[in-house]
Amino acid sequence: MNMSSTGLADAHRHLGVLPAYPFYGGPAVHPDIGARATIDELIADLDREGTARALVIPNYGVPDVSHTFALNDLVLEAAARDDRVRAGLYVSPLPRDAALTARALALAGEHGVRALKTTFLLGGSVEDAGCLAQLDQIFATAVTHDLTVHVHTSPGAASDIDRVGQLVERYGDEAKIHLVHFGGGMSGHIKLAGGRFFDWIAAGKRVYTDLSWAIGFAPRWLAAEIDSRGLGHDRLLFASDEPWGDQAGEHARMTAAVGDGELARHVFTENFAALYD
Repeated sequence: MNMSSTGLADAHRHLGVLPAYPFYGGPAVHPDIGARATIDELIADLDREGTARALVIPNYGVPDVSHTFALNDLVLEAAARDDRVRAGLYVSPLPRDAALTARALALAGEHGVRALKTTFLLGGSVEDAGCLAQLDQIFATAVTHDLTVHVHTSPGAASDIDRVGQLVERYGDEAKIHLVHFGGGMSGHIKLAGGRFFDWIAAGKRVYTDLSWAIGFAPRWLAAEIDSRGLGHDRLLFASDEPWGDQAGEHARMTAAVGDGELARHVFTENFAALYD
């Protein structure tokens, strides 16, 4: 299947089914009901959506990360099978996951690998000295192989933009860093769109983002700021975050914010091509 040079590009979605887990002290559940276990199911979704290109990352969220690390192989297989797919490998900043991360980083040069995904949702933090060696290794590998590092953001705790943003300050001169979810909520959106995101770009930081999970005002405001500042049009990408996000809803919201002109072409197609093709 040949990849089109035009058409919708999804810069962050997941593949794989995780075991049920008792999140937040409740019963064991599968909240990600749209999770796909197979490459055939993923391809069917891309066909149905009209998605021409996608960066696909192992599903994660359950504390036993061995399940997620095992999905790196499935993501690699998907990239080898369909050239619409680019692979993002899951890696961990936690010292206890060092062996699993080393094994994943050894795959960084494999066909179709274009990103590394890491998160502090399952422990650790930017300020945790125990995570520093892992983070240095992750970002050094990204620079060596010209990969983009995807980092989850959400308000509060270790994923807050005040903390994750330190990665941009520390590594962003050389490494490409994608801040998933644009801060993930009210405080993050205001801090980023209110200036910090643009300050990083102006300072030469290689920073990117998407607006999956964004609160209602954020897509409109960010699009307006990009237009008024004349900066950042090449740093915003569309992402569905399926199965944790909703592709149709995310697409409709982003379309409403960026319209159908030059910014839309960058967000839905050209920025993905620049990073991942």
